[in-house]
Parts: sequence; structure tokens; C-alpha cells
Amino acid sequence: MSDFVLNDSDTDLDSDEELQEAFAKGLLKPGLNEEIEKVQKTYVNNVADLRAKLKEFELKLPWVETVDLVTSVAPMAPDIALQMQQTAQRRKNIMENTKGKKQYDPTEDPVLNEFKRENLIHRQAQAAVVDGIKRLKDLNMPTKRPDDYFAEMAKSDEHMQKVRKNLMSKQAEQARTEKVRQLREQKKIAKRVQIDAKLKQAADKKQMLEQLKRVRKGKSTDLDFLEDNKGKNSNKGNPKNAKAKVNKKRAMKDSKFGFGGKKKGSKLNTRESSSQMDGFNSSAKKKPFNFKSKSFKPKQKNQRPGKSKRKNAKR
Repeated sequence: MSDFVLNDSDTDLDSDEELQEAFAKGLLKPGLNEEIEKVQKTYVNNVADLRAKLKEFELKLPWVETVDLVTSVAPMAPDIALQMQQTAQRRKNIMENTKGKKQYDPTEDPVLNEFKRENLIHRQAQAAVVDGIKRLKDLNMPTKRPDDYFAEMAKSDEHMQKVRKNLMSKQAEQARTEKVRQLREQKKIAKRVQIDAKLKQAADKKQMLEQLKRVRKGKSTDLDFLEDNKGKNSNKGNPKNAKAKVNKKRAMKDSKFGFGGKKKGSKLNTRESSSQMDGFNSSAKKKPFNFKSKSFKPKQKNQRPGKSKRKNAKR
């Protein structure tokens, strides 16, 4: 261990001051203190070797197995050309009306270029389909699926049943959530209607009390509001009460037996009955009753027979 000695940092590494001095004298150069020679790479296009390699892995199969086609672009439809022209005009109006007012160049518009690129791909595929169907018909190859064709499903029946069960559960959950939401909305509407009815009732009561106060103070003599309030209360429970038909059987029984109500004290005099003098005849003179007349027969009490008569009756 004694032979192992660490090198001092001052001896092996240059200090910052020494580096600064060397940089000031121009001894330090940019980089890793070592210049790397730039080697220019040369590219070789060996066409002969490339073609030889292509022939090695090229498969010589009939055209039906590969169905590769090299065709030109199909002509553009008139409606697509009109739509492209309208899109270019609309983009021009948008770009020129914005702040800055730059000159619009359709060739530099990314939106219009993307639309043109998609249209070219569509037209290329359309031309390839037309040419491919023509070649297949020349080779007597069918191009349409028969009516009785049944393709084998990639998924099993058990997997599809799980998918169907999952979809049904999601649908039931959505229906339940919708029903709960509708019930909540109905409760809110019912509560709002109830509050409006209470507010209206309170407003009507306040208005009636104000009119009654005016009548008490002598400022008004109109009492029609009491009749209106009575009619409202009578038709409150059944709004069709006024238009209800009269039951003849019920009316006949009411006229014969009455229709319930209080019976006790019905013959007592009231303020209205006391003030009525229709049946009173002040000119009529009543004759005194003659107790000696033949029509008068005083009532006789039942007398108990004597003791001897009762004994004789028992024998």
C-alpha cells in the first residue's frame, strides 16, 4: 500500500490560469486539440450489380398472382374540378382578407395541395381498377362474390357473444342514466311549478288583503273580489264542476231525503227568520178555549184496582 501514490491534481491537470494564458497566446485551437481530416464520401451507382441482385430474388409469377399495374391518371370529373376551383377561391378570399394582406399563391397553399394530392391518388386508383377489371375479364376470372358465398369469421362465437353482452350492458347503463336524468328533470320541473303556484297564491292573498283593507278604511266599496275568490276556491279541486251534468236520480233523492249536513238546531230562530213577518196575521182574533164543550174530554189516569179485586181476579 505504501508504494501506491496518488498523482497530485496540480501536477497532472492544467489550472484555469494556465489555460487562460495559453488561450491568450493563441496556443489553444477550437475542437478537441486535434484536427480531424474531412474525408469526402463517394457514392457509386452500380446499375449492373443492382440489376443482377434484382434478378436473384425476383419471382417469375403470372400476372393473376401479383396483379401489379402501371397506369396513367384517370381524367378529373367536372364536379371535382368545380369543387377544387371553389376551394381555391375561398382560400384566396380568406388569406387576402386577413391581417397583412399577402398575395395568395395557390401552389404554396398546403390545404389546397393536400386536396390535390388526395385527388391524384383517387384518380390513379380509379384508372388501375378499370384496367385491372378489363384484364381479369379477358382471363375469364370472376370479379364478383357469388350470392351463396359465406366467409369464415375471424372471431369465434364465444368472443362475439362477449362483445354483444358488453354492448348490451353499455346500452342498458346508458338507458338507466337517461331515465335517472329525466326523473331528476321532472322533479325539478314539479318543484318549480309548486313554487310558482305558492308564489301566485301568496300574491293573490296579498292582493285580496290589500283590497279588504281599503274597504275597511272606506276607500273602496267594491266587494266583488270576495265573490271571485269564492268561485276560484270552489272550482279549484274540480275545474269541470261547473259543466258537470245533473244526475236526476240524485236530485230526486236530495229533494226527498235531503243531502246530509247539520240537523241539530235547524229549527232555531236566526236573525233573518226573526225579521221575517210573512206568516204573521195581526188582525185575526183567537177565541178562548171552552172546557165545557162536548169536544173537550180530559185525560183519565189509569187507576189501579183494589186489593180485593186483584185477589178475585187471580181466582
